[in-house]
Amino acid sequence: MTQYHPSLDGRTFRAVSDVDGGEVSTETVFEYHQDGDLVWAEYSGGTIRRGHLVGTRHGDRLDFRYAQLNTAGETAAGHCVSTVESGPGGRLRLHETWEWESKAGSGTSVVEEQ
Repeated sequence: MTQYHPSLDGRTFRAVSDVDGGEVSTETVFEYHQDGDLVWAEYSGGTIRRGHLVGTRHGDRLDFRYAQLNTAGETAAGHCVSTVESGPGGRLRLHETWEWESKAGSGTSVVEEQ
């Protein structure tokens, strides 16, 4: 039996809560794109002026790098692995495990389709 993996292309996500140790907040909006196994997104909001991520998708697993600029003028970069699942009302949710590569820190977060 083949499992259905809905595309992320054109979907908008927002964090369900502020992220401890990170800069993403409930004001941060992610605009996702997908072409086959290639995924990328632009994001901004809250203390993030501009962010970009790029990586791959295999089934319901995303593996990507991100780079961002915050409102204080500081840049930061890191790595994230996410699992895609269906959330409340059929909206997609991404359960993320991330770590900074440009500074100390790591954590988990959840973003939900808007």
